[in-house]
Amino acid sequence: MDLNTVRTFVAVAETGQFQKAAIDLSLTQQAVSKRIGVLEDGLGVRLFTRTPRGAVLTIDGQAFLPHARALLQAEERAVGSVRPGSRALRVDVVGRRLATAGLLRDFHRAHPQVALDVVTLFDADAAVAAIRTGAIDAAFRAVTKPGGHLPDEVRAAPVFDEALELCVGPAHEFAAAPAVTLAQLAGHRIWMPGAAPGTEWRAYYDDLAAAFGLTIDTIGPDFGVEALFDTLADSATLATFFGRRTPLVWPAGHDLRRIPVHDPTPVYPHSLLWRGDNPHPGLTALRDHLDSLPPSHPDTETWRPSWAQRRPAGH
Repeated sequence: MDLNTVRTFVAVAETGQFQKAAIDLSLTQQAVSKRIGVLEDGLGVRLFTRTPRGAVLTIDGQAFLPHARALLQAEERAVGSVRPGSRALRVDVVGRRLATAGLLRDFHRAHPQVALDVVTLFDADAAVAAIRTGAIDAAFRAVTKPGGHLPDEVRAAPVFDEALELCVGPAHEFAAAPAVTLAQLAGHRIWMPGAAPGTEWRAYYDDLAAAFGLTIDTIGPDFGVEALFDTLADSATLATFFGRRTPLVWPAGHDLRRIPVHDPTPVYPHSLLWRGDNPHPGLTALRDHLDSLPPSHPDTETWRPSWAQRRPAGH
């Protein structure tokens, strides 16, 4: 159904005159009459009775009017869903339970007027491609290609360094330790299933392992965090890393332990990526909110890969 004819029908119904509807729609009266005729022919009914005083809805016209209005409202919502400035701000996060999703929830609480659409793309390359095409407005990612290695139109700014914690089962050697150092972890098997080659998180853990002589095992399929909990709970040798701000809930009988890592504390470098010419007002609000956050670890010795951008002092 041609929505222009539907819009014309609603205009005539609301004004009660073809001539007034023509003025409102910037059309000729002849064009309005033609559109109504096309609509009536398509529906197979008469929608108006022409009288000397104007156009009066027939019974069929009265029945059709609420549906016609609903069609135009649906068109408005459909257009608004993709129009920058009126549609929701689309932001990519690695996972909905991870720290960057928490940053986005904090932003939403501070700016409830900004509608959000949260998506989860596979990796940074997919996020950069979606930013370039305008499919998303921003992404929280670790950027392994800083500076000139990103496309010219894509910007990146570090926003949050998330400290890593060790997670082990109750029978593990470090289960009772209040904290561990990276040097102590050398020789211990750290299992990180799902760290696929080519992803930004695999690059991070490869560099971490090389820097401190760690054994990070990525073998095996990723059956999800619940299966990982089950395996850790039954193992005296396996450990894994989680971000400190990642909320975790496991069955009480697992008795897993989250242990801080010090000297130095490894941090995962989250950056915000966006397209420099993106006009969405919500993007400006998000960037301003992130700029106002305090430093992640101002008084702690930390480690990050050489490719990781540092947040400027005072931001």
